[in-house]
Amino acid sequence: NINIFLIFYFCLRNISLSSILICSVPFPLWITTYPHLLTRCYLRIHIMRAHLSVAYRVASSILFFLFYRAGAVPKTCHPHAENIVRATGRHLPAKFSSGPAAPEISPADAARRHQDVIAVEAQVERHGRHLRRLERKARRRLQAENGTAPALSASVSDDGDDTTDDVGTPFSFFVAHNSTMTCTEDAHAFPFMEKIKGVNLGSWMVLEPWITPGLFYQFIGGHEKNTAQDMWTFCEVLGPEEGNRQLRNHWATWVTEEIIRSLSEDMGINSVRLPVGDWMYVPYGPYQGCTDGALEFVDRLLEWCEKYSISVLLDVHAQKGSQNGFDNSGQAMEVRWTSKINAYPAGLVTFEHWNQRTASWLGKFSRELFAVPEVDHGNIAHSLKVIEEIVRLYRYSSVIYGVEPVNEPWEWSPMEVLKSFYWEGYLIVKRDAPKWKFVMHDSFRFDVNIWKGFMDGCPERVLDTHIYQAWLSPASRISFYNNACSWKEPINEMEKAFGPVFVGEWSLATDNCAMWLNGFNDNLSGFPMLPCKYMPCRASYIKGNVNGTQPGVPLSKNQPLPGPYGTGVSGPSWGMCPTGRDWLKEHSANVQNGTDWILAPPAAPNGRDASNEVMTNLARKKINTFFGIGHGFYFWNFRTELEEPHWDYMEAVRRGWIPAGTFNTPKVTTACRREDEGSFTCQLNRYAETETIKGAVSYCLSVEKEDQEWLGNVSDSTLRKKAPDIINMFWKKHRLNGATCDFGGIAYLVEDKEISDDEFDDSYETEYENRERNPAFYLFYSFMPFLLGLIIATLGFILFMKTNKRFNVKVRSMSIFKKARNHSVFTGRNSLLGASYMPKLIEDPDAEEDAREEERLLLLKVVFPEN
Repeated sequence: NINIFLIFYFCLRNISLSSILICSVPFPLWITTYPHLLTRCYLRIHIMRAHLSVAYRVASSILFFLFYRAGAVPKTCHPHAENIVRATGRHLPAKFSSGPAAPEISPADAARRHQDVIAVEAQVERHGRHLRRLERKARRRLQAENGTAPALSASVSDDGDDTTDDVGTPFSFFVAHNSTMTCTEDAHAFPFMEKIKGVNLGSWMVLEPWITPGLFYQFIGGHEKNTAQDMWTFCEVLGPEEGNRQLRNHWATWVTEEIIRSLSEDMGINSVRLPVGDWMYVPYGPYQGCTDGALEFVDRLLEWCEKYSISVLLDVHAQKGSQNGFDNSGQAMEVRWTSKINAYPAGLVTFEHWNQRTASWLGKFSRELFAVPEVDHGNIAHSLKVIEEIVRLYRYSSVIYGVEPVNEPWEWSPMEVLKSFYWEGYLIVKRDAPKWKFVMHDSFRFDVNIWKGFMDGCPERVLDTHIYQAWLSPASRISFYNNACSWKEPINEMEKAFGPVFVGEWSLATDNCAMWLNGFNDNLSGFPMLPCKYMPCRASYIKGNVNGTQPGVPLSKNQPLPGPYGTGVSGPSWGMCPTGRDWLKEHSANVQNGTDWILAPPAAPNGRDASNEVMTNLARKKINTFFGIGHGFYFWNFRTELEEPHWDYMEAVRRGWIPAGTFNTPKVTTACRREDEGSFTCQLNRYAETETIKGAVSYCLSVEKEDQEWLGNVSDSTLRKKAPDIINMFWKKHRLNGATCDFGGIAYLVEDKEISDDEFDDSYETEYENRERNPAFYLFYSFMPFLLGLIIATLGFILFMKTNKRFNVKVRSMSIFKKARNHSVFTGRNSLLGASYMPKLIEDPDAEEDAREEERLLLLKVVFPEN
């Protein structure tokens, strides 16, 4: 029995559970008859292994080696035993290195034994899972009694044991090392075979007012007690019964089978990112009862996705305590109602949010320290339990791509705590769902220095970054194009330093105009930076006919901007809703700096709308970057209730902005060729203020660690002479790392080379005004108006000669037609300059003599005026 346990122990240290069972083929009856006993022994030995001495381990290794050479180990164990023999044989005398060859078995016998072993392993694994659950429950009870929280540095291995040793914890296809949060022995069992071309199913399970405002129209005009701004307050204000009724109507209509079919078959989507709330798996607070039935709709979605060959990434979009303070986290944190301080006008309902936004998921944030002084282990344990529940529910689903345990933890999240949470969640997933990808958001810190080496060697983990241009300063189309392509280098560097990267959220928006984008009836201070376009608010997708009516729908068209009012302005007014600005056909000189677009009204005049051209080019460049360099993308969002094509993938495809089929076309694969060549100059705006220029120059010099003392007493002329070169050189050097040519609005990009490709076919001038031409070209166009006028005059003359008798006679009476006044060309039936009904002119024999006499008398009167 001791020898058997030694062999079992060595298998535990070096191989896997399946190897142990295979090595135990001489005892199949004992294993299959007493699975409980085997599992208990396995767990006991595994737990006791840390206390075994080094000599004991060496002895067991030698014993196994000798058994193998003696032919006592069956053939089915050979693939694993060979590794042990090679490792042990290097340290033994040569006389032990030889031995009889292992007995041969037929392929059919090997296959039969393999199937028997698989059946045994499945039976033992079921009992093992049961024991692991019992062990975890016991530990939680003990921690609850002692008032201690689970340590973040502990991991959960395949056998349920917590370990922190450097030797590592074996998983199915790798070994995890807890002390360094790295992995070794990656078997590369599930490599990335296909890039992600996906969309987000936003505002389905986690409501966002700007995407589906129809659910929040009912709260317009409300006050502190009856206004909902996010998922938490939606359930809190409406209560579990009414909230659940409205949510079920919403779930049944926002995402349908037809939409999933269209995404797959019409648009080539191969994956969807599904934002879910943690409350769906571990209910708490006002979500209890309000969100009942959500998992049934998720199951229905998984069936549709399986039917149409779409994978699903489960994104835990909302966490208990809010991971970022946004409404998309389920709860907009620190909303303060300020109505009482407004004496005038009477009845004004106001609130503040952005000025004191915070997040409490990982712990309460201190504004004095700008840090989280005390970690909230309760929230972290809750989130890990959510991951366990997600894995339990969907581990056998064939359409699950993976899980993202938290979406957009804000930039003040303590990084070490966040990384520990990621590591714990990763081990939970890999224990029971080894095929799943584990996706980690970068916490708005896409920095190689932060993520390099983290979870190094661990399979199936991905870094997610979100890239938006909607919050950038207004600029020219060239600046937005260049910014899109400039992400190639950072993504490539992160792929080399960390591993797979994809862009989990992006859009085509270049402004902040989408209604409620920054919160219900609210906006960020200073946003939007340009006037927004207003359009009639589109009819709501939710008609309320599934189970009763939907309050607030349709939206009233008979009132101005309603309350309650936040720190910024965004909302419907007289039935009109704000939406993204039109791009403008610009004069060639202003294409470079975007002056026409920035100064123009938000809705383009007739014939001047260039939105299709600009958005098509911008989409190609973003796809070229995100799909061409990284591991793919998920567009935010699959659709929007209001007309927001910059945020609506399905609408963008319908408009031709985004290709519906393959991205492997020259217009996509070469979209960034000019940006990649760096054929631009960052030029200083001559109207920029001196102090702003100083600030930009100071920033450039500080990053480059160069002397700034000369800036103190520099004259305005000297500053404006030196600044352009400093700014341009800085941008050239750092553009591939994401630097933009903006510098607080004082600079813009200018192309070095001639504008000659389809990116600028929307220029307001005609082509000949933008290109150098052959002199014959200008001569031809100069002569064209004269020639055209001559043709028109000739045709008019002919028409009057053939139709107007008076005009015909007057012309023929002229002296130049004296000898041909009655010619057939004027009076013939098919005459060119007349017709058969034109009268003939009679000649007067004395008329010529009378004319001559009049001329003589006139001459005499001029010479002798007195006579």
